[in-house]
Amino acid sequence: MSEARDLDATLAEAFRLIARGVADRRHPFHTPTLATLAADGAPSARTVVLRGFEAATRQLRIHTDRRAAKVAELTAQPRASLHMYDHGAAVQLRLSCLATLHADDAVAQSGWAASRDFSRMCYAIQPAPGTPCAEPPPAPADAEAGRPNFCVVLLRIDRLEWLHLAAAGHRRAHFAWSGPGGPESGWLVP
Repeated sequence: MSEARDLDATLAEAFRLIARGVADRRHPFHTPTLATLAADGAPSARTVVLRGFEAATRQLRIHTDRRAAKVAELTAQPRASLHMYDHGAAVQLRLSCLATLHADDAVAQSGWAASRDFSRMCYAIQPAPGTPCAEPPPAPADAEAGRPNFCVVLLRIDRLEWLHLAAAGHRRAHFAWSGPGGPESGWLVP
């Protein structure tokens, strides 16, 4: 494994795995855990679906219901973390990101257009996600009814930690972007 001792190769492999998570719905990175800060100050974590990744800009894309708690949390505090773990490869990524929300713009329209009807119907659920109810509500039948509730979250990575677990020795690296150019990087004790 070339990334075991080379920071550039490690970052390239991290980005390759993230991109694979977008393309392959069976890959463990397809459904990372997103953590935000709740209104009471507690961490709030949930599984999301990775919909896009642009390595050149370090930008990830997820979709959500604009009525969901994570939207209010990201509006109040746009810092978020993503956690990805691939058991088979024994690789963990921890990403620190800055989020921007897109509900009524070209970014949202593009995300909506790329979504399948099955996914679109998730945003048509009534009442809003997280609302207490006596019994589960019926599944929506009209995919287009979800458009007013649809929101794209873009997450720009500013810190990435890589951890590879191996019998020959664990490897942990960090990468941080604070301005133009490449990241500051180095090895950490696992």
